[in-house]
Amino acid sequence: MPTDKQPAWMRGRGILSARQIEALAAAGHIDAPPFAEGQVQPASLDLRLGSRAWRMRASFLPGLGVPVMDRVRQLSLHEIDLSVGAVLETGCVYVAELMEGLALPEAISAAANPKSSTGRIDVFTRVIADGAQAFDTVAAGYRGPLFAEVSPKTFPILARAGSRLSQIRFRNSFVALNDEDHQALHERETLVTSGAPVFYRGVAVSIDLEGIGSDGLIGYRAKRHTGLIDVDKPGAQDARDFWEPIHWVPRVGSRREIILDPGEFYILASKEAVRVPPDYAAEMTPFDPLVGEFRVHYAGFFDPGFGAAEAGGAGSRAVLEVRSHDVPFILEDGQLVARLVYEAMAERPATLYGAGMSSNYQAQGLKLSKHFRAPV
Repeated sequence: MPTDKQPAWMRGRGILSARQIEALAAAGHIDAPPFAEGQVQPASLDLRLGSRAWRMRASFLPGLGVPVMDRVRQLSLHEIDLSVGAVLETGCVYVAELMEGLALPEAISAAANPKSSTGRIDVFTRVIADGAQAFDTVAAGYRGPLFAEVSPKTFPILARAGSRLSQIRFRNSFVALNDEDHQALHERETLVTSGAPVFYRGVAVSIDLEGIGSDGLIGYRAKRHTGLIDVDKPGAQDARDFWEPIHWVPRVGSRREIILDPGEFYILASKEAVRVPPDYAAEMTPFDPLVGEFRVHYAGFFDPGFGAAEAGGAGSRAVLEVRSHDVPFILEDGQLVARLVYEAMAERPATLYGAGMSSNYQAQGLKLSKHFRAPV
């Protein structure tokens, strides 16, 4: 049983709260400069780029027992100084050191994901630890530096030391719900608000092609050969320069569907309005890799309070970042494309997502990233 004599990060079972993350750092288990304002989220920590990055020949995993820097020295093309800012080009792979390193207790592991705003501008980023055999995973007891692989897919970006592209969650035990648990939690808390939910290794999420507003807006398709996006400047870009709106045009006998062109990047929305109760966090994962050759949702973390009434929400749509691979693919209205897996928090966060903190996507509908100052 947990006791008051235990460290804060060992009290309760599940994902660590903001308070527990700060206690972990205070005890020296997170090696980093002082946290920036808003860096500690209700159930995660934003990770900051360091002052050095490298243009790489290819993506890589270091492998068991191999430091990341050994592979960087073998595979890098040139070093980039991020202390003054640098342009990261599309189609290129970069590895950047992160300001945050770890000296985790044996009972604490971690998992990373892109931040929501990173995924919505189609920047593919993954965290790498020394000796890693998988991206975005940090084993319990890990001691060492962290790095980020960064690959802009559609828009070139301007990044610098301190830019936050990734986030990391810490857990003292894995307390994911099974389908029976998800159903019971939904009956108590209403996790999704559209129709009868489907429980299959989580809560199923479907695509919305009904359209929003009188003009039937169903999504956005990214333009090619655009200008630069500064990742640290919210509202600096006119959305019309970067996005083409997609509208549903009804035709006699036509079905509500969209054809995804291979290699193009789309922003769409879920049919369901999602809620994350205060004592839980969630992660979005692919529904099933066998349902089609497309990828949905680069950024998978949903914080406690997302869409919840306790945090001023009434259910929020999940924004879906969608890309088809290899062949054109048809998505139909209501097609299942992803699933939300809920996991218990070790303790309820003192501040929820959307309540008394900067939360860009609370009560969202079909919303572009924070970098754009107006919808199209």
